[in-house]
Amino acid sequence: MRKPLLVIAAVVLATSLSAHAQNTGNIRYKWYDAQGLMHFSDSLTAEAMKYGYDLVNDRGLVVQRVPRQLNAAERAAANKLAAEQAAQQRAAQERANADSQMLAAYPDEESYQISLHQALDMIDQQIHTSQINLRSQEKALTDLLSRAADLENAKSPVPKPLADSLTQQRNVVAGLRDTLRHQQALRAETVQQQAGQLAHYREVRAAQERAAK
Repeated sequence: MRKPLLVIAAVVLATSLSAHAQNTGNIRYKWYDAQGLMHFSDSLTAEAMKYGYDLVNDRGLVVQRVPRQLNAAERAAANKLAAEQAAQQRAAQERANADSQMLAAYPDEESYQISLHQALDMIDQQIHTSQINLRSQEKALTDLLSRAADLENAKSPVPKPLADSLTQQRNVVAGLRDTLRHQQALRAETVQQQAGQLAHYREVRAAQERAAK
């Protein structure tokens, strides 16, 4: 009676150990060399680490893949690519946050267009102020030129203070004209930018409405 029990226990133990070995397996290393030849090893070698390797069990199934080691140039390139991808992800997140804030601040297109018009109105006010100042300074320059012309017609030399005033006034007028040109260019650029901003607003709002359905 006792001997059959021992036999049964031995069989159960052997079956258990066999199943455990099938589940875990004996791990080996498989890799390909520079010529594409396959190699197996029971221990990790420098060549396997150089070319990359697979961890395989005793049934030949790959349980893990380990890529080859990178050289300094490849590591630098990989780090650069990772940094660029991280920067792109941050930029995308920032755009998403900005779009959310835009929709929260302007829930409808009418309110958004009002904000665009307000920005354009500020530039128009600056242009109007510059035009008034320019007309005033051009009149002052005309008066100085007229005084100088009267002296020249009378065969009298133009005094240095008047000549200096003419030079200074010409510079003032030239500066105001340059300022006005820049403001007008800014307005034209702003109009183009706002057209793109409005189109973007409509796209974001349409996407929000689709997501809400």
